[in-house]
Amino acid sequence: MKFMKLGNRPDTFFTTEAIRSVSSEVSTDLQIQVHNSLYQLHKFPLLSKCLRLQKLCSALKDTSEHTVILLPDLPGGAEAFEVCAKFCYGITITLSALNIVPVRCAAEYLQMSDDADHGNLVGKLELFFKSCILRRWKDTLVMLQSTRNYSPLCEELGITGRCIDAIATAIIASPTQAITSSHSRKAAPKNWWAGDISELGIDHYWRVMVAVKSAGIVPNKLIGEALRIYARRWLPNMSRNGQQNELEADDSLPESPTEAAVKHRLLMEKIVSLLPTEKGSVSCSFLLKLLKAANILHASTSSKTELARRIGLQLEEASVDGLLIPLDSNSSGTLYDVDIVMAMLEEFLLQGQSPATSPPREKLRCERRRSRSSENVEFEAQENSRRSSSASHSSKLRVAKLIDGYLQEIARDEKLPMKKLIAIAEAVPDFARLDHDDLYRVIDIYLRVHPELDKNARKQLCRILDCKKLSVEACMHAAQNELLPLRVVVQVLFFEQSRAAMSGGQVTELPSNIKALLAKTTAGGEDRDALKLHHIGTATPLEDGWSISRLKCPATKLATLKTKLAEEEDNDMDDDLIPRDALMRSASSRFKALCSFPKKPKRIISKLLAMNRSASERN
Repeated sequence: MKFMKLGNRPDTFFTTEAIRSVSSEVSTDLQIQVHNSLYQLHKFPLLSKCLRLQKLCSALKDTSEHTVILLPDLPGGAEAFEVCAKFCYGITITLSALNIVPVRCAAEYLQMSDDADHGNLVGKLELFFKSCILRRWKDTLVMLQSTRNYSPLCEELGITGRCIDAIATAIIASPTQAITSSHSRKAAPKNWWAGDISELGIDHYWRVMVAVKSAGIVPNKLIGEALRIYARRWLPNMSRNGQQNELEADDSLPESPTEAAVKHRLLMEKIVSLLPTEKGSVSCSFLLKLLKAANILHASTSSKTELARRIGLQLEEASVDGLLIPLDSNSSGTLYDVDIVMAMLEEFLLQGQSPATSPPREKLRCERRRSRSSENVEFEAQENSRRSSSASHSSKLRVAKLIDGYLQEIARDEKLPMKKLIAIAEAVPDFARLDHDDLYRVIDIYLRVHPELDKNARKQLCRILDCKKLSVEACMHAAQNELLPLRVVVQVLFFEQSRAAMSGGQVTELPSNIKALLAKTTAGGEDRDALKLHHIGTATPLEDGWSISRLKCPATKLATLKTKLAEEEDNDMDDDLIPRDALMRSASSRFKALCSFPKKPKRIISKLLAMNRSASERN
């Protein structure tokens, strides 16, 4: 750190009975009160260099010689005044970035300019500031930080602005090499400056970053990393449950919780305003942390909307834990902010970077078989386009998996409205879900957590499920899930049988409980009133997973399934959960009869039995 020495006389100031004075053969003739300190000095050295003291003494010339001149608003207090007084006496003083700001402000207050005396203190301090401090990185930072206590006067004198310009210029000139002086640089991490400027207050930091961004030279990723470091330094950390951890201690005065919240909220909104516009310049995890903090700190709607928009642009980088954004603990609504995740998903889908369906495989095969002759350039262009499309297609596959994992988490919230769950599930494009096993888990979890749902609500929820995309394990679980509507159970069985037949294999036997159900319901052997006494929808303990090993005793579900069938027969079956054209794409003649698919569950089961009987006769 650079320093400057002025004067050559030894320090002769002393204290006696709480009074500061200077050793001299001449008696003192000037008393000055600075805050709580009283000084007894001499008029000649001080008045010759301080125009303000000249004016004050001139106004008091007719009063008693013991009159005290009061300087209650002198910047820097007694310590800065004493440095100025020593300069007037020619006593040696040492100045550096650590103390130059209060001394410069005090000298300005006392009007120690060249108008009073040539070579006065203000001119010497300005020369040292321009030629030494502004040329050194650390010194400029230290001086800028010390302007916080004298902000109005430092702004007026241009000290703050010049420090900010010097710091921004140093970053722009060498964003990847640390500057040790005006002539030397050394190898350092690419964001060598980010940690240093993170110690600045938000007002100074914001001005530095605006100047750096406006130059358009520093890479956006370095700017994004600098913002992450600053937010980590000053914003309170937010855990998953939304509880605020303690903020790093600083040297500021103690603040009330309300004042701290306001301070953090303003800081948050300033950081959001500095985020680079380029996609990927800031990590998705950092944006999600900012959004969680914004919710806790009650940041402005515009800030939260902007964060959600930016997260949506790179949603494929997010994690399920990151999307679990807690709401205010005082809120009586859901545990997590579901609406803002929906906004992210909509923003992601609006990018229009991926096709509505997967890239046509036949077309790609044809392109690969082209001869690399006169069509070589055209082929390369199409291939590059295909790769770009494929990359965006894969991002939608990742987002679909992410959203299904998120739905499994929020489905455990007892206060989550079913409409919000369905809205998020349906927002994901159909092609992005290669299977519906995760979606079935969502439905299963939600039904177990919300046993109060009636039959119509369960049917509405199950409409988001495509049974054709269920794995064998999921089908076995769904076929015996007593919480599902009967039509979904039968639909699962039907498509499982159809899938086995269309794959060229033998149609498997229907479960014995389904056969028994069909026989008894067609014979009318069961009393409907007795069937209605059974309870459906009995919730079982909620588990995170399910497997085939839990499903080896289907016979116990017979009564429940019969009850469901009786209830379905008592009501109009106007909801068609099974698409009638589900099997129209099949070229096999043995399944033409399935093209007109019956609505009634009993008829569906009859169709399945007919399929099994025909398969048995052929064998």
